[in-house]
Amino acid sequence: MSDFDSNPFADPVDVNPFQDASVTTATSGVTEKLGDYNPFSAPGQGSYSVTGTTVPISAVPSSQPAVLQTSVEQSAKGNASAAAASLAKQQEELERKAAELERKERELESRSAPRPNSGVKENNWPPLPKFFPVKPCFYQDFEEEIPEEYRRICRRMYYLWMFHSATLFLNVLGCLAYFTVNANSHGVDFGLSILWFVLFTPVAFVCWYRPVYKAFRSDSSFSFFFFFFVFFFQVVVYIIQTVGIPGWGNSGWIAAISMIQQNLAVAVTMMVVAGFFTVNSVLGVILLKMVHSKYRRTGASFTKAQQEFSQGVLTNRTFQTAASSAASSAAQGAFSRN
Repeated sequence: MSDFDSNPFADPVDVNPFQDASVTTATSGVTEKLGDYNPFSAPGQGSYSVTGTTVPISAVPSSQPAVLQTSVEQSAKGNASAAAASLAKQQEELERKAAELERKERELESRSAPRPNSGVKENNWPPLPKFFPVKPCFYQDFEEEIPEEYRRICRRMYYLWMFHSATLFLNVLGCLAYFTVNANSHGVDFGLSILWFVLFTPVAFVCWYRPVYKAFRSDSSFSFFFFFFVFFFQVVVYIIQTVGIPGWGNSGWIAAISMIQQNLAVAVTMMVVAGFFTVNSVLGVILLKMVHSKYRRTGASFTKAQQEFSQGVLTNRTFQTAASSAASSAAQGAFSRN
């Protein structure tokens, strides 16, 4: 019978669309899967299920960006290379300083060692002929005894002493011309000029040139202080000689100017000598400052000079002999009184 034969006025049959077999199967699978997931489980202990298989979270492979790993490796390599370069630079600096110290030690040993031909260094200054009865009194060799950094200033001090000697000799000639104009009043100047030449030429060599030579040769603080003390007075004497006070044996500016009206030729001669004295004064001040700057670089001090002086006095044989003789005479006197 067809559907048209049914009763349209009968009660409708209740139909539940969610009771379909396909819908029921799908909803039951999702419920079972969601029931396996615990959102409140501890980290690292939870699990999730996408299909029917449960996979632990700890088993899930972790991945990091490749760019971050590369940058960290490059920065570590850069730091290692910079540290290696710094160590290499420090090593080169230490090797350079060690080579410099070794070179200075060899120079000191070569300067202090005796000459190969003879056990003692033979004096070679002043350079006198072999047939001359007077023998050289000092040994002088800039290339052998003076370090390279002090060699130039030491030579300049030697040239200053030579210029000093030549100036004193010209002063004798100037005072001689001064004496010829008026023998009665200028005889004292001529006599004193001869005395200054004979006296100050060797005294200058021994009292300020040799001390500065020894100071640069052996880096002696005592020799430096002795040179400064003597050479300061030498510069003062140069200034006095440049002024040319009449009656002091110097052909300075005052004496030369006073002779212009009396004798022009003598005045010109004396002015030339006054110019030499002026050059001596200027060079003396300049070289004094240069030696002082070199002295400050050597690390010398007054305490070191005192120690060198005390050690030199105590180890001097003459001083030891004199002290022992004085002590023995004092002991003999004390026993004789008793």
